Amino acid sequence: MSADRHALAIDIGGTFTDIVLYDSRTGRFAAHKELTTPADPAWGVITGIRRLLSRESVEAAAVGRVVHATTLFTNALIERRGARTGLITTEGFRDTLEIGHERKYELYDLHLPLPQPLVRRARRLEARERLAPDGSVEVALEPDSVLQAADALVSQGVESAAICFLHAYANPSHEQEAASLIAARHPQLMLSLSSEVAPQIREFERSSTTVANAYIKPLAERYLNRLSEDLTALRIKSPLFMMLSNGGLTHVDEAKRVPVQLLESGPAAGALSAAFFGARSGERDLLAFDLGGTTAKLALVQDGEPHVVHRFEAGRERRFTTGSGLPLTISTVELIEIGAGGGSIAAHDALGLLKVGPRSAGSMPGPACYGRGGAHPTVTDANLLLGYLDPETFAGGTMRLDTGAAEATVGALAGEAGLSAARAAEGIHAVVNETMSAAARVHVAEQGHDARDFALLVTGGGGPLHGCELARRLGISRVICPPGAGVASALGLLLAPARVDRVATISRPLAGMDWAALEASFSAMEQDARTVIAATLGATAALSIRRGADLRFAGQGYEVVTDLPAGPYGPDSEDMIRAAFERAYELVFSRRPGVATIEMINIRVSVTGSAAEGALDPEVPETSLGEPRTGARNARFGSEEMDTPVLDRSRLPAGVEVPGPAVIEEAMSTLLVPPGARAVVEASGNIVIHLPLAVTRQGQHQHEVV
Repeated sequence: MSADRHALAIDIGGTFTDIVLYDSRTGRFAAHKELTTPADPAWGVITGIRRLLSRESVEAAAVGRVVHATTLFTNALIERRGARTGLITTEGFRDTLEIGHERKYELYDLHLPLPQPLVRRARRLEARERLAPDGSVEVALEPDSVLQAADALVSQGVESAAICFLHAYANPSHEQEAASLIAARHPQLMLSLSSEVAPQIREFERSSTTVANAYIKPLAERYLNRLSEDLTALRIKSPLFMMLSNGGLTHVDEAKRVPVQLLESGPAAGALSAAFFGARSGERDLLAFDLGGTTAKLALVQDGEPHVVHRFEAGRERRFTTGSGLPLTISTVELIEIGAGGGSIAAHDALGLLKVGPRSAGSMPGPACYGRGGAHPTVTDANLLLGYLDPETFAGGTMRLDTGAAEATVGALAGEAGLSAARAAEGIHAVVNETMSAAARVHVAEQGHDARDFALLVTGGGGPLHGCELARRLGISRVICPPGAGVASALGLLLAPARVDRVATISRPLAGMDWAALEASFSAMEQDARTVIAATLGATAALSIRRGADLRFAGQGYEVVTDLPAGPYGPDSEDMIRAAFERAYELVFSRRPGVATIEMINIRVSVTGSAAEGALDPEVPETSLGEPRTGARNARFGSEEMDTPVLDRSRLPAGVEVPGPAVIEEAMSTLLVPPGARAVVEASGNIVIHLPLAVTRQGQHQHEVV
């Protein structure tokens, strides 16, 4: 058997670890869900791989590619479970992390909670040095001050340190010299340099990003080393690739060097998967909705591609409020995360109102119906009582749900409000749907779009269960459920190309630009990116290079990220770059100021690479023989219980239509088709649900099924 025939994709979530085994010759894929093991995540991964390989009768030696995404590092950042971290910065700047922008994200809140720095003040120390904005040396680096700071940090038990000197983006020499001095004296101390992690202007963002990288770096090092060793022990000899937040892959050594780039790796994979399966149904403008056990994610896909941005906030004090989190200058697929999932806990607040999330039961102990000691009612418990889930086949039959435990916990919540358990379950389902739709509505509007212009593609274990109701609340008439929806994010890992994003600050006016120097700067970044791609895929990878820049009109304090024409650049490039910026500016603001001078602040390159073979092309699932209808059960829709047919998705042939209400089950997820809707099985393998009463852009209703 060929050693490169199979690929493994691994996605660790807050509740389940999803594992997909893909056969590159046949296009067939198989999946497995394993409960995440938070105390030792690698254990859950290896256990799941063993079970999947055994079930599919595949030898470990036949695996030629392993791709991985994880929320471990994001959770460590949010929950403040990272390493003991220190910061060495320019004399006089130790409080940059606390001063921030000196502005409030809620102007009139007198008790505003602010995100606490990842490094306490006692571990933020200074070194004597100073660079000017152009990188020239004003005060030479004093080696003794660097070593004294490093000695003090090590004496406090610091495991990882960030070095962030003023204007190091313009000249990295002082940071590099300091790192060399520290490494010679304290080789065990992990170091993160701002000139390597975030080489661009704005001191607060650069410091915050570098400190975040240092904070999770030891965790990333230990986890990735352990997982690599465990895979080798399993006799999987293929390299381990890591998914980045920008929707690309990198090799494990690069991931260990800059783990902050991995924070949104799982959701990025989900967006790639949505774009792929949406295209199979002829939809290039999508809302990609993924609902897992802990969180829900929503990303916009336009013209077949997820939108990538270059700024991200982690650990927001207020989930939907910009400015309330830790700013990170990383490239990431733009999305919103909502504290709603299968494990989200329902409770009454101080006013007696029902709230669902953001607290989650996670995987340990999990929802009450998991039978692992969970004592709080959750969304999964409510869905079970509403008749949407089969307790015998949940998560592909890897666990049996305890209906009695769900009844007890939801019943206790119902008793507090004087309701029946069924009414309380209905309320939990409705509240979590409204929480998600409200967040989605705001996110889409903030991007300048109307949700009704998109189709909704649902993935994750809970996405197909809640998707139609979410679409109804958003006024969307078309919902797409791909095959293997429950593990679509893991499947999306196999779609990702290798990708490297690089940025550098130049801060020069466009008029009078030194075009030779500009071209040299772009070329140097592209060469650096090529080196990483070659280490990931080999020297024969096919490359695609995109250039961009952060441009602004003179006098403005913000920039517009602009796609640039391909190089090389010369004096005749000025008009093309100006025109590209003016188009991008008008797209955002609809008009432009009467200012002629344009400044180029940062330059960017994005290099993607794909291997010559092995691209994901999953086959359309074959239809099994037999009657699609496997039974029926009472399911509650609103306040009405209905006798609802239960169908086996694997037995539904292309072209068949299923009127709602219906429950369509497959191994890793359950699709709920509400009354009045109709589901159509496409030749692509997708199921498309057409919903009635979709609100048109004019605010009128269409009373027929679309």
